[in-house]
Amino acid sequence: MVNRTLLEIRVLPGSKRDAVDGELADGRVKVRLRARAVEGAANDSLVEFIAEKLGLARRSVTILRGHRSRQKTLELEGLDSYEARSRLLAGAETD
Repeated sequence: MVNRTLLEIRVLPGSKRDAVDGELADGRVKVRLRARAVEGAANDSLVEFIAEKLGLARRSVTILRGHRSRQKTLELEGLDSYEARSRLLAGAETD
């Protein structure tokens, strides 16, 4: 059986760098992306960035909700929730 988990994300497109910036008070993971929110560029960049950070294939990361919003729900295939959050937040940058 394949592990599937949901991950709540808050995206800040148009940033100076691609980075995980920690966890917000509501439990969402804050992600900065260089790509702008134009014609799906930020969504594509988010999927690629998260897959790379978690060591997953791009096809294992899917945006379920929030295609046109900064708040997104991702479905991850192959990791449980604890492992996904641990990997992302372990490398989080803080300002």
